[in-house]
Amino acid sequence: MKIQNLFIGGAMVLVLAAGCKAKVEPTPADTPTQDEVILHAWSWNLDTIAANMKLIAESGYDFVQTSPVQTCYVGEDGGMALFSREGDSIKGKWYYYYQPTDWKIGNYEIGDRDAFKAMCDSARKYGVRVIVDVLPNHTAVDDKAVLPSLDNAVGGHENLFHANGFTPITDYNDRLQCTTGEMGGLKDVNTENPDFQHYYMTYVNDLISLGARGFRYDTAKHIGLPSDPLDPKTEANGWTNDFWDVATGRKDVKGLSLLMPDSLFIYGEVLQDKNVKETEYAEYMDLTASAYGHILRKALEKGSAADAGLEEWHHSADPSKLVTWVESHDTYCNAHESAGLSDEQIRAGWVFLTARQNGRPLFYSRPAGSTRENYWGSNRIGARGNDEFFNPEVVAVNKFRKAMSGQAENTFTTLSGEIVEVCRGNRGAAVINFSAEPVDFEIATTLPDGKYTDGVHGSVFTVSDGTLTGSAAPLASYILYAK
Repeated sequence: MKIQNLFIGGAMVLVLAAGCKAKVEPTPADTPTQDEVILHAWSWNLDTIAANMKLIAESGYDFVQTSPVQTCYVGEDGGMALFSREGDSIKGKWYYYYQPTDWKIGNYEIGDRDAFKAMCDSARKYGVRVIVDVLPNHTAVDDKAVLPSLDNAVGGHENLFHANGFTPITDYNDRLQCTTGEMGGLKDVNTENPDFQHYYMTYVNDLISLGARGFRYDTAKHIGLPSDPLDPKTEANGWTNDFWDVATGRKDVKGLSLLMPDSLFIYGEVLQDKNVKETEYAEYMDLTASAYGHILRKALEKGSAADAGLEEWHHSADPSKLVTWVESHDTYCNAHESAGLSDEQIRAGWVFLTARQNGRPLFYSRPAGSTRENYWGSNRIGARGNDEFFNPEVVAVNKFRKAMSGQAENTFTTLSGEIVEVCRGNRGAAVINFSAEPVDFEIATTLPDGKYTDGVHGSVFTVSDGTLTGSAAPLASYILYAK
């Protein structure tokens, strides 16, 4: 076909085809950029991450994100299954490490403090930075499992929680409920309590001292902003909603400040909804582009990007402040929203997402041995995920993203939407087939005239007078560089 949809700068037109004083010094490599790629080593233990660090680096990842490493609830007698069911011989659940009982480094599912340091040392050796998943917002479902050291630090168990911390949220668009109420049985911590803030920031600075260079804040939209209403206990004590000022290094708490704040990459799980203060959260940190991931998955399910709206980011924050994904561990594990997509579909979406100029893409590592019938695969916490994170197409686009640093984005689709092309200036392009069928195509491009050979498949494409011509295998992607 000779007519394509062209997206430039967000507009669509039709074209004819054509505090703390510890010595932790940042280095230039610690400074976040817009060209980075994150590997979410979901449920890998720290030893496994360390053992695979060379492969992670060679595959083009700048960050590796760990699962939570703080002390956690020990469920089902410490079983190490990702997810066990009635009658399974091996018990366990991956989400127990999302149920803190103390904020100290080390838990039975992921590894201890020494393992964390060794993993960070390995990361530094290979030029990879470590993001730690942190969750100050709540404790375990069984709040009585909280350890005495945490209770004592805040002057008693009752001081650890919001006044509404044991009241289940019934309206997630009510900001007082959302930021102070019990979520999914998880008791809500009073994150405005200075004693808690000091205790938590001691944990964060310990992570940094051992080598952490970033943090993902779980359930971030459940922690209040300065403009949010105050919990009754917070108001009675004369405290303010200043957790994010403390957590991002804008202010100290009881003389303790975040280490090296300007060299850390911090982002929050701020899942989008109709009453979420995205713009205000974005003043503090990068945010998850959850709506965009949903739209991208729908296009992959349809096998076409036509009328999908993929040219927009569907977020009020600047696209340079977004963490993007095809799927997350929540979309895969909780309601299995994305688990039915094949590895090939996820890969096609990843190439499209990562080739784009903005956002900071995160690749979720699915369980080893997982299939569309068996989401948990080998079903073991600690094991490395499947091989998709170093699939040649994935590696090729990870490296393409860095090679195209600073190059403006133009995105094209064929009218059918099966073929999508992301051009970066006139220096390179990624071509992706969203469909499960082979496609012969012509599509507009910004590449100079000539012949181009993809480095992964060896496929040859031709550019003439602003039109790229070629053939694409089902759900395959191709990376082209101008000479």
